[in-house]
Amino acid sequence: MTDRALAVVRAGALTTVQDLGRPGYAHLGVPRSGALDAPTAGLVNRLVGNPSGAAVLETTLNGCALRPRCPVTVAVGGAPCTVTVDGRPVAWGAPVQVPGGALLDVGTALTGVRAYVAVSGGVAVEPVLGSRSTDLLSGLGPPPLTDGAVLPLGQVIGGHARVDVVPQPAPPAELVLRVTVGPRDDWFTPAALRTFTTSTYRVSSASNRIGLRTEGPSLERAFAGELPSEGMVLGAVQVPPDGRPVVFLADHPTTGGYPVIAVVRTADLHAAAQAAPGTPVRFVRAHRR
Repeated sequence: MTDRALAVVRAGALTTVQDLGRPGYAHLGVPRSGALDAPTAGLVNRLVGNPSGAAVLETTLNGCALRPRCPVTVAVGGAPCTVTVDGRPVAWGAPVQVPGGALLDVGTALTGVRAYVAVSGGVAVEPVLGSRSTDLLSGLGPPPLTDGAVLPLGQVIGGHARVDVVPQPAPPAELVLRVTVGPRDDWFTPAALRTFTTSTYRVSSASNRIGLRTEGPSLERAFAGELPSEGMVLGAVQVPPDGRPVVFLADHPTTGGYPVIAVVRTADLHAAAQAAPGTPVRFVRAHRR
């Protein structure tokens, strides 16, 4: 095997390979997938000189540890965390030189949920339908990282950014999601619609890459029965029988039968990637332009 590779020493709770995803295959039942916090994934790629669509690692809560087989430039962003090389603290949110054989440790998130690790050359696992992203729902792409796995790296095509620090948004203390109501808002009572847009929910610990689940007031349906399955889009707010809204994220199913009360603006979904369990959530009607 080439020496342009990363050995996984500690995989962490859930670390996956992610790029820009595979949009355009919903008609085949394939979710779009891709990095939940796409702006941060693009930022750390720029810091190490990669194209914005290069594959990175997306960690969940407790980071990961990696040992490159060759000298690499690495940048870690997203959820603030401690980053060390062979036990020595190095910068978060900036390009860092890591010698071949050294241990890069991405620590537990101090706030937020997901850190993004870009490596010069990008993670070069085999693409599926044009993307290297792990899809937890369909199983497409590489499996989540495991201890001892080895990931190939691509060739370096540019130098890293010459910066001391870059601005990154802090994980949300409150997640405000702008929504367009519908298409199935008529399946809910007027009181439920008022509750949906005026109450404060909280992020459930059952949330994952498929959907952000909430805890809070139950939304009452206007009538009984179920819908035939219909197409689902990124940001759809589906309401299952327990009445608690679920916001569909990157690995969401392409069809579903529970009514969609509203759709969240795509620009607001990136913050959902960093909303830890217990974070307050408010759904706010978007102003029409």
